[in-house]
Amino acid sequence: MFQSGDMGSGFASWCISLSVLLALMCAEVGNARKIITSRQDMEDLQQPSSTMDNPSLNIFFKIDELKAGKTMAIYFHSKDLSVSPHLLSREEANSIPFTSTQLPHLLELFSFSNGSPQAKAMDYTLKQCELEPPKGDIRFCASSLESMLDFARSVFGLDSHLKVLTTTFLRKPVFSLQNYTVLDMPERVPASRIIACHVLPYPYAVFYCHSQESETRLFQVSLGADNGDRVEALAACHMDTSQWDSNHVSFRLLKIKPRSSPVCHFFPPDNLVWVPLPA
Repeated sequence: MFQSGDMGSGFASWCISLSVLLALMCAEVGNARKIITSRQDMEDLQQPSSTMDNPSLNIFFKIDELKAGKTMAIYFHSKDLSVSPHLLSREEANSIPFTSTQLPHLLELFSFSNGSPQAKAMDYTLKQCELEPPKGDIRFCASSLESMLDFARSVFGLDSHLKVLTTTFLRKPVFSLQNYTVLDMPERVPASRIIACHVLPYPYAVFYCHSQESETRLFQVSLGADNGDRVEALAACHMDTSQWDSNHVSFRLLKIKPRSSPVCHFFPPDNLVWVPLPA
């Protein structure tokens, strides 16, 4: 958990350690910042699938299922987050174009061939970041820690004290998709508004951060599998889905009428959720 007070001139010297994904940025360790270079990394850089048979979509659930004793099939990827691409510094991020109009140049820069899975993933991310947000949604794609914090401050206020939360494994899951039981009564996080930052596929770390004006309830949920795997999971329940795309995959997965009911989901371990601390 990271807490922040004054985000002013002392920021550059801060070092934030998050076990879920990366050391977000340490000014003293410039050579720790990583851009995809290995073949395995390149193979992992794929456009996400939204087809119904994609197991990673097993993160959605109904709000009445959020109770002790409930068992659900949930997907938590078990890849090694410590070797994932890192956020760049603001200076580094600003030196690289981040626009779909520059995709041919970017593919050449990162040595990806046109039409490759990696090229399609980069095109997907750039276009996602260029979409106009729906009504009541504020969004921003962050590729540096500074820009992520700037966005958080613009939403919560310049003088806000911030806390970042994540899903954490108490024991690394044996299987990515398996049944988990809610072990205790979920604990609601006291926050009137949240910023959720989701990882997008790109040669360096890019987080799609967004915040909705409508009510979102945040919960910390203790989950256990029959084989002993334990997860301290973070879950959000979006109470008003009336502005969502009527074709949103969650409506089909949960078999509910589009835009009619709250939709909840668990956060993968590489996602970050920012909340303001009480004044």
